[in-house]
Amino acid sequence: MKQADLIKNMTDKEILVNLYITQFIMLGVAIGLGWFFFDDWKDFLQIKWEPFEIFIIGGGSALVIILFELLLEKVFPKKMLDDGGINERVFQKRSVFHIFILVIIISLTEELLFRGVLQTQFGIIPASLLFAIIHVRYLRKIVLFMITVSLSFYLGWLYLITENLLVPIFTHFTIDFVLGCILRFRKKEIRV
Repeated sequence: MKQADLIKNMTDKEILVNLYITQFIMLGVAIGLGWFFFDDWKDFLQIKWEPFEIFIIGGGSALVIILFELLLEKVFPKKMLDDGGINERVFQKRSVFHIFILVIIISLTEELLFRGVLQTQFGIIPASLLFAIIHVRYLRKIVLFMITVSLSFYLGWLYLITENLLVPIFTHFTIDFVLGCILRFRKKEIRV
């Protein structure tokens, strides 16, 4: 059974519970691997309060990526960008505050694991490919998969050039928050 079919048969509560569980599992893996691989938490948590890097480089990157993704919606047929309705189910019935909380958890957890631990220990290529692969619903959609791989490499590159985990976290957060809010407020298409 496809992941999209499983999602269609789940209640909103089940979707949220599964989302939170997977994020907290990833957080546990990140903390466990961080404890194993790093001698000092400072090495593990490369976080610096650098507003220019975070808001201008990270936020500017996010805005360009959001505009690019919205442009792709105009260029490609809907079926090429359809993840089976999973993102709609996650975001469409949430309040803006709940979307905010969800994407804080998602961006912190995923960037901590994939950039903070895996990229630092194994390099940008394995970390970026693994990031794309865990987004299972995109594996059968070449355009979505290529976007996810490209985005992951870009987030990894941001981390490489800034050496500041807050930059890819803020970029990831901004992308997910804006696109989540767009899904939340977009009129549902009537399917005939």
